[in-house]
Amino acid sequence: MDSQKEALQRIITTLANKNDEIQNFVDTLNHTLKGVQANSSNILSELEEEFDGLYSILDEMKESMTSTIKQEQIHKTQELQNQLSQCTNALENSEELLEFATRSLDIKEHEEFSKAARQIKDRVTMASAFRLSLKPKVSDNMTHLMVDFSQERQMLHTLKFLPVPKAPMIDPVECLVVDNTVNVAWRMPEEDNKIDHFILEYRKTNFDGLPRVKDERCWESIDYIKATEYTLSGLKFDSKYMNFRVRACNKAVAGEYSDPVTLETKALNFSLDSSSSHLNLKVEDFCVEWDPTGGKSQENKIKGKENKGRSGTPSPKRTSISSRPPTVRGSRDRFTGESYTVLGDTAIDSGQHYWEVRAQKECKSYSVGVAYKTLGKFDQLGKTNTSWCIHINNWLQTTFAAKHNNKAKALDVTVPERIGVYCDFDGGQLSFYNANSKQLLYSFKTKYTQPILPGFMVWGGGLSLSTGMQVPSAVKTLQKSENGMSGSTGSLNNVAQ
Repeated sequence: MDSQKEALQRIITTLANKNDEIQNFVDTLNHTLKGVQANSSNILSELEEEFDGLYSILDEMKESMTSTIKQEQIHKTQELQNQLSQCTNALENSEELLEFATRSLDIKEHEEFSKAARQIKDRVTMASAFRLSLKPKVSDNMTHLMVDFSQERQMLHTLKFLPVPKAPMIDPVECLVVDNTVNVAWRMPEEDNKIDHFILEYRKTNFDGLPRVKDERCWESIDYIKATEYTLSGLKFDSKYMNFRVRACNKAVAGEYSDPVTLETKALNFSLDSSSSHLNLKVEDFCVEWDPTGGKSQENKIKGKENKGRSGTPSPKRTSISSRPPTVRGSRDRFTGESYTVLGDTAIDSGQHYWEVRAQKECKSYSVGVAYKTLGKFDQLGKTNTSWCIHINNWLQTTFAAKHNNKAKALDVTVPERIGVYCDFDGGQLSFYNANSKQLLYSFKTKYTQPILPGFMVWGGGLSLSTGMQVPSAVKTLQKSENGMSGSTGSLNNVAQ
């Protein structure tokens, strides 16, 4: 019966996963269908605009060339009319002179004839008819303004859609996820020397496999990538996976997206648990500050309400009540007394993890470490066998020590600006590093018997927390060489129960 139930449960799980996969594919198809409709409308509008632009250019060219022809016509007409007017005037003068010369032939007197002959000679010498050019200044030929659109017509007939670059191919084997950076590499299916640049898009997700259309996060893009790889650095891995896709672009158009690739971005994500903090701590998700007033303001309000309306002489009933002020308890009483502690909200029960802490300059005293959930409300980090930490005291003079089970080991190193915490739960390793230089500050070697929580203590000042970080490769390398250094930390190492 039990085996049948287990088999049926596996079948149900398989069917549920398949249904989820099919539903995601249906969403993808619907999204693609809407995209086809929208993109087709956009392309048609762009095509109309392009042809309208061509028509506009042709109209402008036609108007310009027509104007040139008309100007040439006006110029030639004016030149020919000027020549025609000059010739007409010259012809009239010449005919008049011819008539005068003909009449002069009939003159009988010698002296009068000689005078007329001299006049005719002078007038012929000055006659415009003999100074005219009898060649037209312009011709009637207008062929130099003719056009031949045969090449353009042929080009128009060869118009076609732009060559679209093919979709690149992302190679998951060549992609690298390390030190909170992702190096994405891709290649073209065939050589294309017209590729100008690439566009890489990515988004965070908590779903494995193909990207979902109805995802909670939008795609982010990086444009104008000239190489066939790109490195995203300084990422916070606050999701289980990241989707990547890339498209190629030439000078005119962008191609199709590559098949998306999903890469795992595994890291420990936690925030500070305000419900587990001391009343004198002001806690937000990734920072904690010492608040000296704590619950006093609430206590003062209650006292004020009780004192309001009291007469000068107390009644016998009131004098019989204990004069001790009422106890004020906030909503947070996980830690109290001098245990100014706050824990992380995510338990660690396996694996290797890393996070960093930065203290404010005015912070007087603080501790960074881990603890079991059973840490007592009056317990301080490092003073029980269920907590491990390093402690920095800047009050009066600076002291730096590793603490566990109420034992302390002074550390002869400079307190760094940022402290990196490395925890190997399965290997029982807790190490502290200078987050900038990756110098090892101290290592605990133990055996965890129950889940642990990141723990923080602060008095005067505050701490800020960075999570969603992978174990740095430099720390991994150092761990391999430092695993044999138990002799230097043996005084604080034990197996906690």
